Amino acid sequence: MIIDVIMPKMGESVTEGTILEWRKSVGDKIELDEILLEIGTDKVDSEIPSSASGIIVEILAKPNDVKEVGEVIAKINTNIDSTNEIEMTLNKESQDNDVEIPENTKTFKSSDDKSLKSSLGSNNKKFYTPVVMKIAAERELPLNELELIPGTGRGGRVTKKDILNYCESRDLQSTKIESSSISKNIPKVTKEILSSQTKSIIEPTSSGSTEEMGHMRKMIAENMRQSLDTSAHVYVMTDIDVTRIVDFVKQKSSNFLDREGFKLTYTPFIIYAVVKSLHDFPEMNSTLLGTSITYNNNINIGIAVSLDDGLMVPTIFNCEEKNFLGLCRSVNKIVDKTRKKQISIDELKGSTFTISNFGVFGVTVGTPIINQPNVGILGVGAVKKKPVVIESDLDDSIAIRSIMAISLGFDHRLIDGSGGAQFIQQLKFYLETIDLEKIL
Repeated sequence: MIIDVIMPKMGESVTEGTILEWRKSVGDKIELDEILLEIGTDKVDSEIPSSASGIIVEILAKPNDVKEVGEVIAKINTNIDSTNEIEMTLNKESQDNDVEIPENTKTFKSSDDKSLKSSLGSNNKKFYTPVVMKIAAERELPLNELELIPGTGRGGRVTKKDILNYCESRDLQSTKIESSSISKNIPKVTKEILSSQTKSIIEPTSSGSTEEMGHMRKMIAENMRQSLDTSAHVYVMTDIDVTRIVDFVKQKSSNFLDREGFKLTYTPFIIYAVVKSLHDFPEMNSTLLGTSITYNNNINIGIAVSLDDGLMVPTIFNCEEKNFLGLCRSVNKIVDKTRKKQISIDELKGSTFTISNFGVFGVTVGTPIINQPNVGILGVGAVKKKPVVIESDLDDSIAIRSIMAISLGFDHRLIDGSGGAQFIQQLKFYLETIDLEKIL
């Protein structure tokens, strides 16, 4: 029996995914729950296991293709005898000499392939989903006209609804968008572009190698650019004396590791102080979408986790309900899942405030970009020993103290400079006066 492999649903709000890599080819055997392919979304890359055992007889999507949830992307024969198995193997070997994906998986063909690709060149800067490209091909929209359609999707991307609405309006008016950049000689968006729309024609401008960004890097780039285009970023910074915390961690680290099975770090202390500060300044825990402000009841802290191929920001939910030990366990669990790439889509959204700890790399000061739609992000620097003036009523003195520099980035559309300054000073107070005797 031949069964369909469909694009899985990766999260509540996820409607499509990008094919990153097939781990199996046509003719390969695959077992139940064996990894079949890797799929990427705007939040996470995930390995997708096979839903059945059998032999792969057809692959209907190539790497970099964007498929909607529920679309058939491959077929598996679950009942193949040895004769057919040998035949499939021979077919696979012959196909390997020609193309990676079987010819019958190419939905669209064109006779003017070279001219089409040359017409794209470096001018095709926007990304369009296969659905949008298909509609453009059917309606014979010039490339320059397609680029003029305003997009309502993430990062200004043109959606299916956008292009259909445009085409409907265009048909009713019986006119095309007039622009000096549109020429009669500009080729139309043809169906061949659909199969290669994610592959840029790169013209190197100097010596050296050139390669396409990985999927995760593309998503990070899009999100960072979107954040800078959305929020009015402002930063305030201060130094915090964390000598007491440093000494406490050294004192308790061995017993803590034996008892809990993981190391005691500075991060839970920071989250603990952030939660208390957000209680005092609820506007810093809000969400800003356009001109609508949502004051969140729960405090969900996003933790930036560095990976070999990029960055993810998983969320620790309901931090206001957790004690210090609960925060320690939550941080360790979420970071471990993220680094093992076992994190789910739902765990990568819903944050109300974000912490980025670049101090683990020895960096003292940084200005992280706000994680949308948050209005605040905390940058945590490395702990360094510094000479500090200790003030007293009797006489001032100089002492060597453990100092941590922190930076607060906030959205000036909602938070004024005085609000940001007050928040970071309150955070400083909580970290320097934390009751270490009762925290564990």
